[in-house]
Amino acid sequence: MPYAAPPIPPAAVWPPPAGPPPARAGRRAATALCLVLGLGLIGGATAGTVINHGPRQPAPVADGSAEAFATARDVWRNTPVDQLFPPRYSDRSGGPGGAERSWTRIGVAPPAGCAGAFDPLLQKVLAPIGCVRLLRATYMDSTSTTVTTVGLLVTSAQAPAMNALHLRWDTDGLGRRGDLIPRAAAFPGTAAASFGDEQRGSWTVQVSADLPFVVYAVSGFADGRAVPVPQPADKADAQGATTAMAQAGLGFDATGLASTVDDRLRTAVMAELHPATAREPRR
Repeated sequence: MPYAAPPIPPAAVWPPPAGPPPARAGRRAATALCLVLGLGLIGGATAGTVINHGPRQPAPVADGSAEAFATARDVWRNTPVDQLFPPRYSDRSGGPGGAERSWTRIGVAPPAGCAGAFDPLLQKVLAPIGCVRLLRATYMDSTSTTVTTVGLLVTSAQAPAMNALHLRWDTDGLGRRGDLIPRAAAFPGTAAASFGDEQRGSWTVQVSADLPFVVYAVSGFADGRAVPVPQPADKADAQGATTAMAQAGLGFDATGLASTVDDRLRTAVMAELHPATAREPRR
């Protein structure tokens, strides 16, 4: 029987309450409320969101100064959970063959440290940029076929270290290495209850060069099947790809969700650093 998403109660805060995710407040709820004054407070919630991403070429947000990085590093504390990880996403052409794709959030993990959150080798690669907090949410697609964990690593690094890892990640092709896949966040009683290391099917990692953040997503099948050879998202969503991961849209899940969270994070930082020029995330 397909998994039925639980009813969605009022908006979550950091740390989010136990239980199912927040309620839909309308498709275009107040994204302009990018930040809420005071630690841990919430304002509006962006609940239903339509996204349509182009190539990943985000414009620089911070100037690389220690002051800008310090401000950006604290943005997650003041941003509503629903703004970074909305209860629902929709992408009009976000699936295989340009099909519409949508996701429902089925769990939000409390902010945590990074101990045990990554496989040992990935933990070693990320060690130079440090870990302030790790935020994670898991989603299910509208067909109840796939589950995807999106993670936001808030680092303690300054601009030189972030830029160095960004360059290394691209130059050395670290994003395609099967021994550098992020771990999923499973949630008991949901379609992601058995989402563990063996169930990881596709993934993407976006290392920011101009902000103290790493955004990633890892996707798998909702029926809990193991995936012997995971496929990076850029291969799984390539035109003509015929693997099970590609046909199920696992690459599209990882790419679409990670890119959207990254957009929302940048919008929140822009609102704090450059309030006069802040804009809504791409839709």
